[in-house]
Amino acid sequence: METKILGNSDLNISRLGLGSWAIGGDIGDWGWGKQSEQDSINTVLAALDSGINWIDTATAYGLGNAESVIQKALKHANSKPYIFTKCGLCWNPGETELFNRISRKSVIQEVEDSLKRLAIETIDLYQIH
Repeated sequence: METKILGNSDLNISRLGLGSWAIGGDIGDWGWGKQSEQDSINTVLAALDSGINWIDTATAYGLGNAESVIQKALKHANSKPYIFTKCGLCWNPGETELFNRISRKSVIQEVEDSLKRLAIETIDLYQIH
């Protein structure tokens, strides 16, 4: 797979990446409906095996579920991809309605939550949603 340096960084990323919004599953208006977790894991692994070396995800995708599914897939991966995730779309516990929130406190909490769900030590690209 052809790669290219991302902007002024040292990240040499594949021209194609894997977006994970649909992997998040069914959360009402913000989701893609019921998803098979195993199909999602297989999709992540197939993407990595085909040469894709980065995954785009977000805290809001499936209210954290996409990040959790990616973590499960990475346990079986033959390579470690770059992980790009986002902050800024939040929800209250027990609810599925998303709202924008950006503050020092909320960003720190979202980073910690993403690192835990993904079971990684570093987020390679962090974006505001």
